Order: sequence, then C-alpha cells, then structure tokens
Amino acid sequence: MKKIILLILIFLIPINAYSISTSATSAILMDMDSQRILYAENIHDVRSVASISKVMTAVLAIESGKLDNIVTVGDEINDAYGSAVYIKVGEQLTLRDLVYALMLRSGNDAALVIAEYVGQDEFVEMMNSKAQEIGMKNTTFNNPCGLDEENGNYSTAYDMALLTSYAMKLEEYRKIVSTKSYTLKTNKNTYVWLNKHRLLGYSDYITGGKTGFTKKAKRTLITTASQNNLNIVAVTLNDGNDFKDHLNLFEYGFSNYKNHLILEKGKLNLYDDIYYGIYELSIEEDIYYPVSNEDNITLKYTLEEKPKEGDVGSVTLIVNDEEVLRKTIQSKKITKEQNNNLLDWFKSLW
Repeated sequence: MKKIILLILIFLIPINAYSISTSATSAILMDMDSQRILYAENIHDVRSVASISKVMTAVLAIESGKLDNIVTVGDEINDAYGSAVYIKVGEQLTLRDLVYALMLRSGNDAALVIAEYVGQDEFVEMMNSKAQEIGMKNTTFNNPCGLDEENGNYSTAYDMALLTSYAMKLEEYRKIVSTKSYTLKTNKNTYVWLNKHRLLGYSDYITGGKTGFTKKAKRTLITTASQNNLNIVAVTLNDGNDFKDHLNLFEYGFSNYKNHLILEKGKLNLYDDIYYGIYELSIEEDIYYPVSNEDNITLKYTLEEKPKEGDVGSVTLIVNDEEVLRKTIQSKKITKEQNNNLLDWFKSLW
C-alpha cells in the first residue's frame, strides 16, 4: 500500500507577457537544466543543420581526455573545403587548440584533424552513438563538419538543444564557447581567432553558442544564455534573422520564467502520523524548475504505508497536470537524542 499526499504550490511572478515569433523554419527555447521547452516551432522537423553539428565534434574531443596532447596535422586536411583556419600539414598544436579553431572559427580543416586523431575511421560512428546516448532520436551525422555537398548532418531544433544542454555541462566546453578571441603560436604560424558568434559580448547574459551555414541548410544558430539562475538555449534552423530572433527569444524567456527552488534538499517537513516522531524523511537534491505565474504546480508525495529506513517513496513535481521529474525520498530512524529534543520543543508550546 502507498500513501499519497498532494501539496499545491502557487508562484506569483511578475511577467511581461507578449506573443513571440521567429523567421525560422524551426526554433526552440529550452531550459538546459530541466529540458523544459519554453518556446517551440516545428522543433521535431528533420533538417540539415550545417556547422552547428560541430558541437558534437567538440564534445567527443573534450571527452576523449586528450585535450593537452600534441597533434600533428596530417594529409586529412587535403579533403577540407569551405570554412577553414588554414592549418598546414606537419603543423603541431594541441587538441584543445583544434577545438578552439573548430568552435570559434568553424574550421572544417580543424574538424577533420580532430576526427582523425580522436576516432580515425570510427569518428562518425562515435558521433551517432553519442547522439543516441543523449536522447537525440532524430539525428544522423555523416561527417564531423556539417558540410552538405556529399552526405550532410541531419537533426532537429529539439535534438540540437538537447546536445547543447549536454555540452554545457562540460567545463572545458563552456570555457571554449565563451571565448571571444584566442591567440596561438605553432611551429609554422601565429593565429588570432575571433569568435564568429556576434552575440557573444553583446549582452552579459550570453554565454556561448555556434553559428552555421550551407546553401542547403541556410543559416543555423545555437546561442546559450544565463540570468538569475535560469540557463537557456535557443536553436534556430533556416533563419535569415537569427541573431535578432535569439535576442527576442531570450527576452521572452527571462521575462516570463523564473528558476524557482521548488523543494530544498534535506529534511522534509512532512508530518505524517505514520512517520512523525519515529522517522525523518529527506531528499538528497534541491528541486529547481523554471515556472511562470500561469503554471499549476503540485508536489505529489508517495510513501510506503509501513515505516522503514532507506528508500520509502518519491516526490513528483507535476506542472500543468504533467509529471516532469521525480526524486527519491529517504528515511532514517530518529535517534533517542533527536526524539527527546523534539519532545522538549513540543513541551515548550504547552
């Protein structure tokens, strides 16, 4: 048997409600921590995504654990065309340097060198395997660059937002995509790479992103932003007015949603007659969630009928009648000293 307790929460959030639209074929605004969708427009339509697919190339390079390794550029760059940083065969630089070239300047030559060094002939397979792991169900990678002339990379606004949310959990990735300028001296040249993402530095809340373009995909863009503990990502596909649209999406998101502490980790002040005075209930993590004042928020506690130590149930966050996350409730027996302190507190009320 289970015992269920419902707690209704009300948040009064000052908002500047207004309608919003973009020039994109597909667009999404997502909270990167909870994956709540704040704005959606054809988010599951599969399209060519061009160079924003380099986010996956960067993730695999970072997670290889080889960023400080020296890489010697090989003949693979002879196959590079389009956007490039013009590194040369025999040039030596670190894998980290190559990721800066990849993300700041969208270097297709850097992408090919990364793919050869990290995965050789298996790199594309690694990209698709990682996509499945992250939950990108409508994504197919065919190259590390995003070029369309042969087999391009296909995904959705939703999947690319998921990928970015994953990537932004990596400290090295956050550092690289937030860099405005990177200077490098190699055995063959000295480079100064300026970030192509025009919104970086435009506003304090912009934290990074990636640009993309091919004739087939048109303009694609990822931008991340953080304000008042709300971390969000905007993705647009085929958007001729993408930079402005992203700023409008962020204005909408920050004006209408706040990342609230729904339930604090530690002891639960849930005084039920079964557990009261015998067991202490707790959760191990804070529960945060982006909400607006139009949301209906409910916490649902499901507990074992018979008290015990260990996992005794769960607390579920329900937003607008949809279960969005669940955390385990743990129980431990109150010590004799704790019990005496509790009795003393009650006596003080009499």
